[in-house]
Amino acid sequence: MIYSQIQGLNFVPVAYQKFNSKIQIRLQNAFFLFKTCWNHMDFGGNVMSKELFAQRLKASMEKQHMKQIDLVRAAETRGIKLGKSHVSQYVSGKTLPRTDVLHFLADALHTDPDWLSGMNGPEAATESQIEPKAQNGQAPTPDKPADIQKNSNPGGKTMRAFKKSSKLDNVLYDVRGPVVEEANRMEEEGTNVLKLNIGNPAPFGFRTPDEVIYDMRQQLTDCEGYSAAKGLFAARKAIMQYAQLKNIPNVTINDIYTGNGVSELINLCMSALLDTGDEILIPSPDYPLWTACATLAGGTAVHYICDEQSEWYPDIDDIKKKITDRTKAIVLINPNNPTGALYPREVLQKIVDVAREHQLIIFSDEIYDRLVMDGEEHVSIASLAPDLFCVTFSGLSKSHMIAGFRIGWMILSGNKRHVKDYIEGLNMLSNMRLCSNVPAQSIVQTALGGHQSVKDYIVPGGRIYEQREFIYKALTDIPGVTAVKPKAAFYIFPKLDTKKFNIVNDEQFALDLLREKKILIIHGGGFNWKQPDHFRVVYLPRIEILEKAATKIGDFLSTYQQQI
Repeated sequence: MIYSQIQGLNFVPVAYQKFNSKIQIRLQNAFFLFKTCWNHMDFGGNVMSKELFAQRLKASMEKQHMKQIDLVRAAETRGIKLGKSHVSQYVSGKTLPRTDVLHFLADALHTDPDWLSGMNGPEAATESQIEPKAQNGQAPTPDKPADIQKNSNPGGKTMRAFKKSSKLDNVLYDVRGPVVEEANRMEEEGTNVLKLNIGNPAPFGFRTPDEVIYDMRQQLTDCEGYSAAKGLFAARKAIMQYAQLKNIPNVTINDIYTGNGVSELINLCMSALLDTGDEILIPSPDYPLWTACATLAGGTAVHYICDEQSEWYPDIDDIKKKITDRTKAIVLINPNNPTGALYPREVLQKIVDVAREHQLIIFSDEIYDRLVMDGEEHVSIASLAPDLFCVTFSGLSKSHMIAGFRIGWMILSGNKRHVKDYIEGLNMLSNMRLCSNVPAQSIVQTALGGHQSVKDYIVPGGRIYEQREFIYKALTDIPGVTAVKPKAAFYIFPKLDTKKFNIVNDEQFALDLLREKKILIIHGGGFNWKQPDHFRVVYLPRIEILEKAATKIGDFLSTYQQQI
């Protein structure tokens, strides 16, 4: 009765005229929210059934021949925040959508929101309720798909829907993907989430060396203009000298490029090199930005296996099997993210031999080269390949705990005679972004000279070393969990007994852990690992926090059985 009275209110549109547009919109939203909340309840005052909603959602999707990813993409075109994990939860009947998402789903599926929400009772769907609705008096036509129909705005004009580029269809970056989106949603609702998903030192108490901060402050007023496209002379000179210490051959100051972190330079290198159909060898597991950038550039990422049974070293035989006449380059991540592996000289030499035989460019991501433990030595692969063209990447984000400063570099080395055209492409793209962050460039010379404070972290008694020791033991003490002890960086990549936990979907495992224990990790699939049996943990938090996290993970796994 009350609902009927509310539906029939005639004074509201009149009242709106007395207010300005902002207040009008707020009143509209408030009235809309009240109506929708009422619609989500039956006449007994019960909230709508998750099962009934899921049933009707799936029926509508089947009728419209839409998959979950189609809804995600349609949401993006309309500015609706809807991740893959959200849709999965709706379809499985685990959660209900927000009001705005409910109405988006109904519109995208051309059905009635009241029926979709269960307002019309539990009876089966009728044809009229899930048939495409007319838009502007006309039903969608085959040559104009529903997700790109023009929609009417309040002014009566038609608005074109804009879709993201098809180049992004196969680009994934789950380090900040659906699981992270769910964590953000939970935080917005007031939930405290422990984030073990990203290598960001600052939130865990790692501070930039005082000398670095002092030098940046002193030079800041001199950094207001653009630098040269490749970077400041002093910064590149210091990087060149660092390359000499790493025994990287045939490097001049013109072979040094600074960037807004290594990420920017990876994108630049892939864009300058790859044409559609070109192949590039990338490790699995990988840092997913490599695969994403190669794909975005039009190339094909071909993943070679790193062998867990051999300390996560690259499988040379697998590399050889995957080389074709379209293979242009091979990527190496050493020290490795996400495994923490450090490759010995003999393994690097075998990769050089393969690259030499097949005339491949070597891209070596060495951002963690100063975070090596247990007295081990990092060897730059470029030092073993003076006759090959190599591009070596590094920076200060991790070693100097200044990830937010965004300062990285790449070094071109070896034989450059046959890559002149490619270097022209690199120069073109480098010039197009004008230059990298000048204030951050100004501290490179200081950061690379003198005492390296990071060394205090990676020896017995140092934070990173001791946290590595703790998390390795704590995780491997959990029944059903094993791990290779990392030798570098600050990540560990544990393995789950999938039979014990009935795991078939590692992203679902990460979501379940997040929702139950409020711990955010990245599943192995986020690093292009094909089996659902791994996840990455960042061990930057202090031991007392890691202890709580490991205890919660152990408690979670003690009873966990993934529901298929």
